[in-house]
Amino acid sequence: MAGLLSDYRVFVRQFFRRYHTTGAILPSGRRLASALCHYVGESDGLAGRQILEVGPGTGAVTARLVEVLRPDDDLTLVELNDEFVQHLQTRFASEPGFRAVAGRTQIIHSRLEELAGERRYDRIISGLPLNNFAAAEVEQILGVFGRLLKAGGILSFFEYIAIRRVKVVISGRAERQRLREIGRLLGDLFEHRQIRCDAVWPNVTPAWVHHVRFADAPEDGVAIGRPAR
Repeated sequence: MAGLLSDYRVFVRQFFRRYHTTGAILPSGRRLASALCHYVGESDGLAGRQILEVGPGTGAVTARLVEVLRPDDDLTLVELNDEFVQHLQTRFASEPGFRAVAGRTQIIHSRLEELAGERRYDRIISGLPLNNFAAAEVEQILGVFGRLLKAGGILSFFEYIAIRRVKVVISGRAERQRLREIGRLLGDLFEHRQIRCDAVWPNVTPAWVHHVRFADAPEDGVAIGRPAR
């Protein structure tokens, strides 16, 4: 309980400081975390998988990830917020479940777009609040996901149910245009690549969890929503 309260305190403090990149008032609930990790926990016949979590925050989803990782999986966490990075480092040093996989886990303090190296991933779990970003940023992020995923790799991410629809009704013209552009980008992605969508109602707030498969390996400049040619 003390650890959970610590997570909440850190998360809420960063919410008020950096809502644009935090995007939620509370860490993801356990059912949402389980849905996001569905394709990490499945039996897929892959050996030595590379797993990437983007925007882990205080580690609410990471706590589920460390439970379903296989003994030969490697885990990489990419987090921009320095206080979240310190909190995650503490968890991997002190909590038994986290410590069990610490030797094959790397925490990178960086923006996703600046992630260096040639490593490609079998699974990507993202906590980035895409609906908070400019449409051009969302397009760039989706392109980076495509670059980082292996052929056949799966990206799993969430968005709050009806969030864009509600914001369009109550927002000004510029905000409505931004949200519609993001909706078009994500709609194109879902139409061509989505393999599963889960509704997680018992979450604050209820959320859709989207799973998209990249059957090909898009290169820079290839439209992320459509199969590469």
